[in-house]
Amino acid sequence: MTEWILTHEDGLRLGCFLGVFALVAFAETRLPSRTLQIGKRTRWINNLVLVAVNTLAIRLIFPAAAVGAAALAEDRGWGLFHALNIPLEVAAPLSVVLLDLAIYLQHVMFHAVPLLWRLHRVHHTDLDYDVTTGARFHPIEIVLSMLIKYAVIFLLGAPIVAVVVFEILLNATAMFNHGNLRLPKRLDAVLRLVVVTPDMHRVHHSTAPDETNSNFGFNLPWWDHLFGTYRAQPRGGHQGMEIGIEGYRDPAQVQRLAGMLMLPFRRAIGEYAINRRPWK
Repeated sequence: MTEWILTHEDGLRLGCFLGVFALVAFAETRLPSRTLQIGKRTRWINNLVLVAVNTLAIRLIFPAAAVGAAALAEDRGWGLFHALNIPLEVAAPLSVVLLDLAIYLQHVMFHAVPLLWRLHRVHHTDLDYDVTTGARFHPIEIVLSMLIKYAVIFLLGAPIVAVVVFEILLNATAMFNHGNLRLPKRLDAVLRLVVVTPDMHRVHHSTAPDETNSNFGFNLPWWDHLFGTYRAQPRGGHQGMEIGIEGYRDPAQVQRLAGMLMLPFRRAIGEYAINRRPWK
């Protein structure tokens, strides 16, 4: 089973990515939550080219990706689960949950440390919010995220199957909860018990700094409740909420590939980074 997963991991992830992307993109045309401010053509081309750049960078720097780290940990017997001889049926689901917790904490850190917030601004300066926003990150942030993921995998000794499942879930839920989707309120309320929904995460992309610094979860919604960062709705409602970051409204700067790549090196940090907020 492990050998089969290692052999077909790229195909599994690519197939799931394309399938979920197509499904969410189609659903956005049928059940849109908001009217987009910027034409899809420009945004999608630049956002998806950035995804291609990030994929190439990861493949060049980390040829074996996260699953390679899990295979190395298994081969060397590294990590907590290997040291304690935790059975696979326990280690695998625990690994998925703990990796998700690590991503939540990483996300908070990228909002709290001003230098890291510079990188993370690329994700937040998208002037609209749809399926492509979920994969829009600066290449340096992607590399740092992979290093953090490697460290967590080595620390836990996460099984290969758990890492593959987690990677697929993370990609799928990131596209889902960044979808420009209007879900029935009752369905949204039920889904929020187990997964971050578009309405829940959209609050995180508000231009209001206190709303930006809430709802950090990408997959599981539990961490925001546990750590007190959950916000049910934006104060002005989803239709009245402005997407993006104040002061970054020029499409030439934030919707073009060159502008996105240079964004971390421009302008002051402002009040969005948690440690720079004048909290009252």
